[in-house]
Amino acid sequence: MVLSACCFGSISPLTVIATDRGMALESIQTWRYFTSALVLVGIGLWQRPPRAAASLGPWYRPRTLLLAGSGQALVATLALLALRWLPAATASFLFYTYPAWVTIITAVRGLEPLDRTRLVALTLSLGGIAAMVGAPDAASLAPVGLAVILTAALVYALYIPLLSSLQRGRHPLDVSRAIAVGGTALFAVWSLSTGTLFTIPDRVAFGASLLQGILSAGSFLGFLAGLKVLGNVRTAITSTVEPFWTTLLGVLLLNQGIGSGTILGGAAIMGAVLLLQRPVASPPAQSSNVVT
Repeated sequence: MVLSACCFGSISPLTVIATDRGMALESIQTWRYFTSALVLVGIGLWQRPPRAAASLGPWYRPRTLLLAGSGQALVATLALLALRWLPAATASFLFYTYPAWVTIITAVRGLEPLDRTRLVALTLSLGGIAAMVGAPDAASLAPVGLAVILTAALVYALYIPLLSSLQRGRHPLDVSRAIAVGGTALFAVWSLSTGTLFTIPDRVAFGASLLQGILSAGSFLGFLAGLKVLGNVRTAITSTVEPFWTTLLGVLLLNQGIGSGTILGGAAIMGAVLLLQRPVASPPAQSSNVVT
């Protein structure tokens, strides 16, 4: 699970490296998802997971590819687009507010009550955002970047129930393949329409894109293997390694500093994530532990 979290956490810094060298975001993501799809489809042919029920149809059914791919493509686009304005560490911690949005959504829908623990967690999440935005070293944080990354977190919170419904009755590898293949198709259409698919500045940018695909496939497989052993709660707790790993790579690879606001705000948000893993008496809402 730690390996999976580190794979996920490496995507943002690699995207910054590729975009800084002049490669378009849509082209980067096309090659990322294409590489990931090749790896996951190959593994599926090798392992041959059990088929889904006939009523669900195969994982490569157009509707399944569209639903799985479009949601993931939108989340990835928003989250990585925010890197134009925000440091990788700040963006990563702010994206991790999505469990708080899941809690709000489930409470509004009447699926899970807002008990004391969850109110404290929501306060921590909002306080973490305030700490990042209001810190003296946060003057350079562009409001548009903050809006984009928080929108990405909200969209992901809305995407989780959709993924949960797609996973019902299907092998997890099938859903992973649908996400990768569907994402490839959507990003390919985008990059072809802008003429950027084959506009590759150099080997470093292209290599960073392909490496993202390999890491994405590895993160899917590591997540599924870890989840089977650890269960939901310990999986969620272990996954909090991700934003800290992203922060470390931002410092080492991108020379991005870490301000006091990022440290305090990130700690508050991670505290909220841990609190939100505590069970409640009512029937649980959809798990927030879904791979991206």
